[in-house]
Amino acid sequence: MTIPELHKPVMVDETIGFLRLKKGYRVLDATVGCGGHANFILEKIKPNGILIGIDRDEKALEIAERQLAEFKKNCRLVHANFRDIDTVLVKLDIDKIDAALFDLGFSSFQIGDDSRGFSFAKDSFLDMRMDLSSGLRAYDIVNKCRRQELENIIRDFGEERFFKRITSFIIERRSKGAITSTLELSGVIKAAVGGRYKSQKIHPATRVFQALRIAVNNELDNIENALGKILNFLRPGARLCVISFHSLEDRIVKRRFREFKKEGQGDIITKKPLLPRDGERSGNPRSRSAKLRVFEKTN
Repeated sequence: MTIPELHKPVMVDETIGFLRLKKGYRVLDATVGCGGHANFILEKIKPNGILIGIDRDEKALEIAERQLAEFKKNCRLVHANFRDIDTVLVKLDIDKIDAALFDLGFSSFQIGDDSRGFSFAKDSFLDMRMDLSSGLRAYDIVNKCRRQELENIIRDFGEERFFKRITSFIIERRSKGAITSTLELSGVIKAAVGGRYKSQKIHPATRVFQALRIAVNNELDNIENALGKILNFLRPGARLCVISFHSLEDRIVKRRFREFKKEGQGDIITKKPLLPRDGERSGNPRSRSAKLRVFEKTN
């Protein structure tokens, strides 16, 4: 299995260009996944550069290790949550890095893995954990959360306008027995919204599944924590690239970058987020919602 078969990294040319990589650089790939971006980064920083690749998903790291085998001496792959980048870097005895990348999307192989429960198009158990060693699953949220908490998750993390109706249908259905599978939940959602999604291009379950994934993996809080720590490790002149895939992530990145600038820590390089080019959007549909923002540390 090759990287393109597993996952097409988004906005590679733009990201590599903005990072301004040089031989010998120490680079953090905080969401290394299957190694898509890392492969291109390592080509730029070899023969003596170091890439620190972090990921919560041990299966992804196993794939990345195989895909990046030719760069073995240049890689430090770590199973961790990127919110703990400070702990990871200190353990590796790294006090400063020359560039950092956060690709906040999840990998194609995760969607395609029938056992993970990320896709409403595949019949699998409601899991959605990126780190299979963590406890909370989508099943637990769907079947155990009280009405108000479930409404809040679907409304706030999914930005779903029909959150009350969908929640009511879920609670009614689970009163007859636990909702265990992705297709089962998808069916409940479709029954709840009826024809209300006919005019929209997305599947009726899209926003609810996004909401559950965010809640299960505590994604937004993790982004906040990681961005709050990363600047302490960037050398003056180092750049931070963040690729987000939905508005909630992008708002956090936009706000954080403005705070960094206001604090005098550096400059925002992308006044507006960069979007994938037309050719990439048509060739890789999952890139369509991507937004790239870049910050440069100056102090």
